[in-house]
Amino acid sequence: MLYTPRSELDCRTSALQALLAEKGIDGALIIQSVDLFYFSGTAQNGFLYIPAIGQPVLIVRKSLARAREESALESIVPLAGVKKLPELLSSLGYSVPETIGLEMDVIPAGNYLFYGQVFSGTRLVDISGLIRQVRQIKSEYEIELLRASGRRMNEIYKEIPGMIREGMTEVELASKIEGMARAAGHMGYIAMRAFNQAPFFGHLMSGWTGAVPSAFDGATGGPGLTPAFPQSGGFKPIGRGEPIVIDYVGLWDGYITDRTRFYSIGPLPDKLMKAMTTALEIQAAIIERLKPGVNGSDLHELALDMAAAAGFGENFMGFGADQAKFIGHGVGLELDELPVLAKGLDKLLQPGMVFAVEPKFVFPGEGVVGIENTFALTESGAEKLTSTPDGLTVI
Repeated sequence: MLYTPRSELDCRTSALQALLAEKGIDGALIIQSVDLFYFSGTAQNGFLYIPAIGQPVLIVRKSLARAREESALESIVPLAGVKKLPELLSSLGYSVPETIGLEMDVIPAGNYLFYGQVFSGTRLVDISGLIRQVRQIKSEYEIELLRASGRRMNEIYKEIPGMIREGMTEVELASKIEGMARAAGHMGYIAMRAFNQAPFFGHLMSGWTGAVPSAFDGATGGPGLTPAFPQSGGFKPIGRGEPIVIDYVGLWDGYITDRTRFYSIGPLPDKLMKAMTTALEIQAAIIERLKPGVNGSDLHELALDMAAAAGFGENFMGFGADQAKFIGHGVGLELDELPVLAKGLDKLLQPGMVFAVEPKFVFPGEGVVGIENTFALTESGAEKLTSTPDGLTVI
């Protein structure tokens, strides 16, 4: 198994501690499993207390043995009950915090109210933004894991053209791809920060189903198999001359790379091919400008202008009221990390940011075409982490 090195955990902790001290917050109580893994190296059931000054302590309910095996932190202790957290921290030499930070974007309201009772007299503040700020800059260790995630998903995508045949259902094709990925070690579970948004592997649709909107905050949605989970494809047979969209996440050792590729059995109609070409041109224009110091909002504006100039403005990133309002999003341990490349979100890009860029065009009743790739930003430009060919693959 791959365990996060102590040096990596120390750098992450120090970055958060600097922000805590800057905001006058005495400590952070990390609870959500993804953040817990990021700062401690384990996702076992427990809490990580990070003081603004000093060493963190990992407090574990279950499994303590696994936490001690997986985490490189020095201080890992058992917890008999959550109500005893303040007492335990005091016994370990930590002063009772006057202000403690919680991940208020993800913890349930009931838990928040309960922690307010446990830490009576302590002011609870939201540190979710600080955590996301730290996590948006990837270390070289993380970027190498992202490279590996991209390479391993490349091997899956290489096999996709040989799996597609006319008349098979969308879910049948999905099961073949997903089965191969799982056998190769794909984790399967895709973490998202946003409430009620997590997909299963991603989206696979064909023809008109690719243009069906859903609750998912993205360019595509799909009808799904049931209204209980209205995403991706269903039992529609795959036909000739229609776009097949496969927007799947690579996920190994916790790290996500996001890509979308398009296929068809036979040629696509001219309109869809023109839109496909436009999407590739938008991606190329964005890649050319991906440098440190560039404003992510400007990249979104560029994409909007190019889509409109090609005559596809109303189809860009969705249709009508269902158009997505971004051109790219951060990825890492979660699918929806920072930065977000969107209008009005003025964010200067920095080396170490990793994000997916996904210009897509949606045509109701016909389908969706476009491209999506994951990039790591370096001092000199963008490194592409998803290297399967970008163009339409005609079967």
